[in-house]
Amino acid sequence: MTAPAARSGTKALLALILAVLSYSLVQTMLVPTLGVLQVELGTSAAGASWAVLSSTLLASAVLTPLISRLGDSYGKRRMLLVTLVLHLLGNIGAAASWNVGALIAFRGVQGVSLALLPLSLGLIRDVLPPRRVAFGLGLTSGMVGGAAGVALVVGGLIVDHVSWRWLFVAGSVLILLALVAVWRYVPESRSTAPAPLDVAGAVLLGLALVSVLLALTEGPDWGWSSGRALGLFAGGVLFCGVFLWWEHRVSDPLISPALLLGRPIAGAHVGAFLLGATQFVFYVLVPKLSELPTGLPPKAARLVDYGFGTSVTVAGLLLIPGTLLGLPASAAVGRVSGVLGPRAPLAVGLALSAVGGASMAMFHAREWQAVAAYAVIGTGFGFAMAALPKLIHDVTPPDALATANGINTVARTVGGAVGSQLAAAILASRTISGTSLPDDSGFALAFWIATGIAASGALYALLAGGRRVSHKAARPENEVADHRLEERTK
Repeated sequence: MTAPAARSGTKALLALILAVLSYSLVQTMLVPTLGVLQVELGTSAAGASWAVLSSTLLASAVLTPLISRLGDSYGKRRMLLVTLVLHLLGNIGAAASWNVGALIAFRGVQGVSLALLPLSLGLIRDVLPPRRVAFGLGLTSGMVGGAAGVALVVGGLIVDHVSWRWLFVAGSVLILLALVAVWRYVPESRSTAPAPLDVAGAVLLGLALVSVLLALTEGPDWGWSSGRALGLFAGGVLFCGVFLWWEHRVSDPLISPALLLGRPIAGAHVGAFLLGATQFVFYVLVPKLSELPTGLPPKAARLVDYGFGTSVTVAGLLLIPGTLLGLPASAAVGRVSGVLGPRAPLAVGLALSAVGGASMAMFHAREWQAVAAYAVIGTGFGFAMAALPKLIHDVTPPDALATANGINTVARTVGGAVGSQLAAAILASRTISGTSLPDDSGFALAFWIATGIAASGALYALLAGGRRVSHKAARPENEVADHRLEERTK
């Protein structure tokens, strides 16, 4: 007789959640190290930024669609294990880095880790009985946003008390636990679609994404109207057009055009982009607002009459209530979509984020105001993050789930890059007279713009709803397979 935990898939779900946390926690824990790395590795602010964020961002955008497609072709569990091993090696290398160049290289290797999310989401249907799939999707995806506040606190504590290298040591332990759990409890995916690898498509997509993300990353230093920035944006558009042309032409595309542009899945990708842009405005600015004027020279600090003057650790603690409220919101997405329709959780989540954003824009003079506003924002993020994989799951064949979720993850990543640069650009444009210090009006304007992005996303989700897609109508053969699996395990 099969054990109840095996029938329910609980152990397999926990293993997948560990895999997702090994990506999201490690990434966010590094944010507090920017200044420390600049000093200890003798590098510039740009070098530290490349080590912490940029190298991983570029590598992950290129590798995630490729790894996701390989998972759909040759087994999502197999690729999940390979990705965890590469992530672990990159983490160990980063801990032992001898200079900033080595750290940037190893952080690039860690770019594979973003693929852990679409691979894990793609496996949910294989490890859980049908009645628990929506719950599993919501909880797993909700962990990505939910980890942000916790990781900032943990990262701040480690950086404040021991070497930054211990961040990678802690991350390696978490990755190793995830690797063992996936190996032990997660079965191989039942649905695969072996196909030759579309190398040309992978190269074209990689060039398009690198062009756009490199322009977004370096635009502030080069100047947005510089020839290099404009050339990269133009190159990104050109490569994207050639990629779409090629994918329509080739017999075994890296990404089927229907997974990019087909209705209603394109709406999920638009929603992911807008969600990413909204999230990163708040991820960047709320901790910055909390920490000011800490760290400024005394003369400059006297000019800044706003902010809470907290440490990095306390700034992370301000996000914790929103983080915690986002988790039950994520888990409730299945019930909400069952009652109100598949796009309702995305619309509700973005609308809540807009309400919280408006509150943050108007009231952020006290810590409790920021905590209360972000509690609403974080709840909205929980709904929206979990709604996206549910939308994709409802309309995507089982043998393309990792690929579709990979596209959606990259869309949110690109949106996040846009949001973080938008936040930085707004602060740079609103400064205290005679200085380069950001003015409080810059924070308010950025929060209002993020509110507008979230509100437009909520409106888009409502208007682009279309008819509801039935699981049975979308994939009758898979429903039968799930039913048979559930009967065998009873």
